[in-house]
Amino acid sequence: MCMYLAIRSDKSTAEVYILTADGEIAAKKVWEADRELARDLPGVIDDLVKNDYTKLTGVIVYRGPGSFTGLRIGANVANAISYAQNIPIVGANGDDWLMEGVKRLGVGQNDKIALPEYGAAPHITPPKK
Repeated sequence: MCMYLAIRSDKSTAEVYILTADGEIAAKKVWEADRELARDLPGVIDDLVKNDYTKLTGVIVYRGPGSFTGLRIGANVANAISYAQNIPIVGANGDDWLMEGVKRLGVGQNDKIALPEYGAAPHITPPKK
């Protein structure tokens, strides 16, 4: 049975889903992650998969546009899980990103690595000297 992990981290409210191959939501967590995303995201995923990553058959990650840091965190966690479990990963955009990801995984697509699309240049604070 196919089970997909989906992560959206482009804004302060983060979303993590476990989806079936037909796009039905088997489990989800939506929470106000704000600046605690990097700390909380791995634990949320562990809880949703019940610490059994072997049931996952693919990963979907929202690519953007959105928060530079949030998208980086979500993409890095998604890529790490895909690599560690040796399962395909796809990036998706837009309002229908979940179904786009399900369709892409369903036909065997694999981005190998999902890169965020920020929508603009990052605002990086210059170092203080």
